[in-house]
Parts: sequence; C-alpha cells; structure tokens
Amino acid sequence: MKIPLTVRLLAVLLACTSFSAALAQLSGTPAGSATGATGATGAPAGGASFATPGLLTSPRPAAVPAANNRLPSEPVLIDRIVAIVNAEAITDRELRQKVDSVSRRLTSQGVTLPPPQELQRQLLERMIGDTAQQQAAREAGIRIDEVTIDRTVARIAQESQMTVAQFRARLEADGVSFQAFRQDVASELTVSRFREREIDSRIQVSESEVDVYLAEQKTAAIEFNIAQILVPVSEDAPAESVAKARQQAQSIVQMARAGGDFARIVGSMSSAGGQLQGGITGMRTVDRLPALFVEAVTPLKPGEVADEVRSPAGFHVLKLIERRGGGWSSVSSGPVKQTRVRHILIRVNELNSETDVIRRLTEIAERMRAGSVDFADMARQYSVDGSAGQGGDLGWVYQGDTVSEFERAMDALEVGQISAPVRSPFGYHLIQVSERRTDDASPERVRSATRNLLRIRKSNERFQEWTTEVRDRAYVEYRLDDQ
Repeated sequence: MKIPLTVRLLAVLLACTSFSAALAQLSGTPAGSATGATGATGAPAGGASFATPGLLTSPRPAAVPAANNRLPSEPVLIDRIVAIVNAEAITDRELRQKVDSVSRRLTSQGVTLPPPQELQRQLLERMIGDTAQQQAAREAGIRIDEVTIDRTVARIAQESQMTVAQFRARLEADGVSFQAFRQDVASELTVSRFREREIDSRIQVSESEVDVYLAEQKTAAIEFNIAQILVPVSEDAPAESVAKARQQAQSIVQMARAGGDFARIVGSMSSAGGQLQGGITGMRTVDRLPALFVEAVTPLKPGEVADEVRSPAGFHVLKLIERRGGGWSSVSSGPVKQTRVRHILIRVNELNSETDVIRRLTEIAERMRAGSVDFADMARQYSVDGSAGQGGDLGWVYQGDTVSEFERAMDALEVGQISAPVRSPFGYHLIQVSERRTDDASPERVRSATRNLLRIRKSNERFQEWTTEVRDRAYVEYRLDDQ
C-alpha cells in the first residue's frame, strides 16, 4: 500500500522534533533554542506543535556550574584526638574548652597566665588523670544519678546567692557551657563517692597509734608541710613591676582564702615548681625551711593561708597543710565546746541509690517529728554505724572530732531538733543534738583530736596512692603534637 506524501512529511517533522528535545535534555540547552525544524518558541514550522508537553512546556533548571559539584581538594578538620586514656579519647575541642575556661577565669581574677603551651600541657595532664580516675570509679560501680547532680548544682548556686537560672546565666556569660559544668560536677561526685566508699570508710586508727603519735610529739622537732605559689619578680625590678607582682600575689591570697582549690591555682600559675604536687613541699623541719616561711606560717592553723611574703625570688603565697611536733597538747588549751549528739547513718551502695537513701531518711525524720517513732529505735533498726547498738549515741564530741559536713549541720541545730539528711564522706545522716556544754581541756580531748588527725592523714595518703596507681596503670597515648 502506498503511504500518502502528507503523512510521510508529518512523520519526518515529528522525528526531528523528538530528536531536538532529546538532544536538549543531554546538553542542558532548552529545546526551543534548536534551529532548523522549530521556531523561536520551540514549535514546529507551520505553527503546529507535536512535542510532548513535559519536554518543552515545563521549564528546566539552569545547569549547575561544574566547579560546585567538585569535592573540596583539602579535608576540613572538625576535631582531633589529643590523647587516649585506655579506650577513652580526649579531643582537641575538649582541651581548648578547658584552656579557654581556665584562662578566662584566671584573667578575670588578675592572674598572669603561664605560656600557652605550658598551660595547655598542664591542663591536658590533669584531664588525663581525671579521666583515669573516672574510669576506675565507674569500674568499681559508682554511679551518679541526675537528681544528685541537680541537687548539687542547686546547692552551689545557693552558696553563690543565686538561683539555678541566674547561676546558669552567669556561667554562660563567662563562656562556660552549663552542660560542661554539670559534667564536671558529676565527675567530682563520682570520685568523691569512690573515696567515701573505698577509702574513708575503711580507715581505722588504733589506740596504740594514738599513743605512739603523742609520745613522738613530746620530743619531736617542729615540722611544717607547706604549699606555695611563687609570683616571680627580681630584686632589681622596676617599682612598677614589683607593685604589679605584689597585687597579683594579694589576689591569689584572696582567692585561696575564699575557698579556691590551692592545688589547681598552683597548677595554673605557680613558677616555684611542683605544680603536679599542688606546690606542696612535704614535711620539713624548721632548719630546712627559709626563716621567712617559718615566721609566716607559725601563727597559722592547718588549712590557713598567710599574707604574701617577699623574697629575692619574688612574692610567695603560703598555705599551711600540716604541723607536727612542738607539743600536740597545745591544740587543746583553753575552754572547749562539747556537744552530746546521736545520729542515724545509711550509706549509698549498689543496693541503695542516693535518691532511695535520702527518701528513706526523710520519711524516718518525719515520723520522729510526728512522735510516732523513737530516734533510738530507728537508729538500732536502720543505722549502719557502730553506734547503732547505743541508739545512735556518739556521746560528747569536741569541735573537730567529726568531719566538717557533720559538724556544720550539728552546730546549726537546736537542742532536740532533728536535721534533714546530711551527706558526709561516710554516707547520709540524720542528726539530733541532745545537750551542749563548755568544758576545760582534757587528755581525752587531745586523744580525740589526735585520732581525727591521724584518720585524715591516712585517708589523704591512701587517696594519693590510689590516684598514682590509677595513673600508672592507665594506657596513655599522646597525640597533642600530631598534625
């Protein structure tokens, strides 16, 4: 059958139009720009359109330049590892945040910072030690819940005379992330709980140890354990430099007396060496210490900080850590206050979370205040202290006989009043004061104070041994200088 000429012409036109559209798709050129069979509008010559509507009537996006499709020639560094502690990494970002935070805080206090690389190195070493301690505490089963962290943050804010919201705003204004602050609080609580459970609760001081110590003190030469921070300035420095160094030393004194962590201050700014030991010299007799040091610390009690001291090397800030010798009985001279007190102690452990312990003690206290139960009966039933058999009675205690947290809560109570749950290194207590009196110094007072001193010393020594052991056992890989 012969195909009419008109039909054949139409078929040729349609084929040309389809080929033009396909070519446009491949090249990114609009089909309407093809020459020959179509006009400016993309319609076939003669005015009729045979193109599929989706090919020519819908606009196509402009072609993306080829350069935008290429991957960057150099990788963009988001973060990197600066150290590995066992299987846990410390990142450059974490280190920079710590350096920025410490630098900002010390600068605001008028403290001259050490060289950047030295500050970075010291803080990285501290972060490595802290990380290893956290790991060891977690392996021992120590866990801190969110409620405890919230309660601790609220207490810190209250001590700063702020609400939590105000405290958070202050932190963020100082460039400190609130979440990072909470993590620091959790870390400190974790290690603190470990120390309470594994170290402090196991310290025992025998009567023979008390006897030996008191006998030694009768004939021993006076010794001092001092921590120091040196602000260097030469003897022939200009008056302006001397004045600036003195002002810096005075700022450090104020900061330390306000409760600043002396060891951390030492690690950040001292030029006297011993940063990793908190600037502590160790026990030394008076003949092994500069006379101006001895003169400055002699009037101090352990824990107190002296005014700045000038030497040819600069200005020294001195804190008395411990004093030995010279007659220990001198600590008990004069009238002393005594308190008759009883308590109920419950410890936090794997079976009793902190929240559960606080709730149980709160319920017991409410029942005792309501008069439905007796304190002594509750102590015999619930307390895990050795005094439980005596109804929680600790007898007459002197100032300094108990840990500071217990003593502060005890001193704040009226006779007969029952405290809220009080946390100490030994656990949580309910405390009730039975009587108070003032008594002259007695041999029992000396023995009690000595026993407390030996307990604290043993605890500190054992904790220092533990931190050293943990750091020595840890696998540490440094990558700070890797590029």
